[in-house]
Order: sequence, then C-alpha cells, then structure tokens
Amino acid sequence: MKEVLKVSADLMALAARTAPKAAGKDFVELKVIEGEDVERLAEAMIAYAREKNNPGFKRDGENVRNSGAVLLAALKDSVAVGLDCGACGEPKCDLLTPKLREGPEFAGPLCAWRLVDLGIAIGSAAKTAGILNVDNRIMYRPGVLARKLGLIEGEIVVAIPLSGTGKNIYFDR
Repeated sequence: MKEVLKVSADLMALAARTAPKAAGKDFVELKVIEGEDVERLAEAMIAYAREKNNPGFKRDGENVRNSGAVLLAALKDSVAVGLDCGACGEPKCDLLTPKLREGPEFAGPLCAWRLVDLGIAIGSAAKTAGILNVDNRIMYRPGVLARKLGLIEGEIVVAIPLSGTGKNIYFDR
C-alpha cells in the first residue's frame, strides 16, 4: 500500500504543479516525504505539542505517524503579483516585500494572491487524492514542523498526509 500512496502523492504533486498561478508565475514548492521523514515529522509534532501545550499538534502528529506519505506544499521566495490591490495590508506591492519577517511559525506578510495560488494548488492536490480514493486531509500543523525541520523551504508550508485504510484516519478523531 505504501507504494500506491507514494504514487498517489506524486500525482497530487503534479496536480498542484499544473494548477493555475497568478500572472503565470509559480512560487509553489512541493515535496513528497515518506518513511523516516514521516516519522521524524510526527515525533517533532508531538514534542512541539508538549513544548507549546497544544494538544492539536499531538493529535495531528499521530495522524502523520500513521500516514504512508505526506505531500508538503510551500510558498518560497514569492513576490507580489503587482496589482497594488491592498489585500496584503499595503497600498502598493513594492511596499510588501521588504517587510518580510519571521513569525512564530511562518514568515510574512505575503501577497494575498500568492496565498490564493497555494490554496488552488493544494485544492488541486486534494481533488486528485479524492479521485484516487486516497484518504487525506489538508493540515496546517505538520507544515509548521516540516518547515522548522527543513524538510521543505518556504515562508508558509501546508501538508497533506495520505492514508489507505478501511476508515479515514483524519476524521472522527
């Protein structure tokens, strides 16, 4: 089953890669992890849960531990689209980029349209998992620790763990 989940994750990454991006520029980074990297991510999440007294990281860490593969998606070195729309909080795009700073879990602020790009990419990946009947869930918490561990580079990271069992492990937890 693990081989099937790895192939599924690769197909999901393809769907994310080919998803449309604003102004045709792609700043989405993708990486499939499995085996020891999945276990290392799960352990880091559980330790972070204790450190931050946040049980959600432990629960999601156990989900990751029981996953056959995890697709990581990040925005890396993205630049503003150039619309001067103000959605990021700045009146002009050229004021956004110099203000990038590290937050407690991610870096920002980021161009809202680049975040939409990431959302469309992970939505395309999750759609592909659904077509393949692979249980999955888009998760914030594994992205935090994947970034801290250096499993993927980027200002913001989202994870989609994958499972193929008789019951979806990511719901009714």
